[in-house]
Amino acid sequence: MTVVDIDENLRLLGTAHISRVSADAAKREVEEYEPDIVAVELCKSRLGALTQPEHFDNETLGKVLREGKAPLVLFQSMMALEQRKLGLAEGEKPGTDLLAAIDAAKDAEKNVALVDRDIQVTLRRAWRKMSFREKWRIISVILFAEDEDDDVKVDELLENTDLITQMMDELRDVAPGAGEVLIDERDEYLAANIQKLRTEGKVLAVIGAGHLEGVAERLRCGDVADEQRMQDLKHIAPPNPAWKIVKWGIPVLMVGLFAWIASQGDVASLKDAAVTWLTLNAALAALGALLARGHPFAILTAAIASPITSLNPMLAAGWFAGLVQLKVAAPSTKELQEFLKLDQLSLFWKNKVGRVLLVTALANLGSTAGAWIAGSAIIGSLI
Repeated sequence: MTVVDIDENLRLLGTAHISRVSADAAKREVEEYEPDIVAVELCKSRLGALTQPEHFDNETLGKVLREGKAPLVLFQSMMALEQRKLGLAEGEKPGTDLLAAIDAAKDAEKNVALVDRDIQVTLRRAWRKMSFREKWRIISVILFAEDEDDDVKVDELLENTDLITQMMDELRDVAPGAGEVLIDERDEYLAANIQKLRTEGKVLAVIGAGHLEGVAERLRCGDVADEQRMQDLKHIAPPNPAWKIVKWGIPVLMVGLFAWIASQGDVASLKDAAVTWLTLNAALAALGALLARGHPFAILTAAIASPITSLNPMLAAGWFAGLVQLKVAAPSTKELQEFLKLDQLSLFWKNKVGRVLLVTALANLGSTAGAWIAGSAIIGSLI
């Protein structure tokens, strides 16, 4: 049920990325089908992460924080959680099947083609497509969901296409925008890249079972993306101009209000406005870091930074709090590798890597809420 022959020169193998059974199947197909090219559902970034996980170190984590990518890493972790839970139940690491296909191709001296879209492009497009409500649902899963034993077994996943459909539908229900990017767009992207390879010889494509039906249908019908569409699928739209106005508008408005109050010589109102701004910004940013179970120094940093960074759109309180958390509670190499497995939601708090990311994201969220609430309170007091 996991093998689809489009024609005599193109075969699709649907796998579970965390199954030894799938890894053995990928190896066997390379040996028996004897393709000229083995296409795998990977990009260069994901291949590097699978083959060199030790490159995810404290320096890399610090770069993630400084570049404001903590929310993307959290999002990526959440999307992979259920798959990884299944993988650990099997005793295998994510990507076992794809690495097995690559190794088998090298042993048989066959060409290997990476046919997936870059993971960073996929994540950024998914993040941009998601509404605020969808993003909150993802955050809610991290904050409030409890670890549960997953009863779904890998062999059931591979044998039951209805189960795969159900899992895909659940993703669409939680985050329709993310589902479109992670499933539909990637089906389209994978199909187009596989189609290009058909002119170069016999192709075996090893892809996730969840993409098998969508990719096969496109290849059968010849409904594959052209070059313009492929460029569109790799494009990351800039933020909504309205968000940029809001992002800069609040600091400009608040600075203007403080300047206006000062020009009126109303010392009492100026003092009240300053206390409101400082208190709410500091309290809510600190609360975010506290919910992430941050180190006291990280919580204090969030409180001190927030009133300042809220007036500068180029800075974020969470960046500083996260870097302090990383400094005072640096993860060990073992903890870095444990986080990559992410078999339990509780690792976001128990694991030092997860805690750094949560401190960064939740301190930023608290700081943003503090700026909105404080600004509204100040304006309300002046009307």
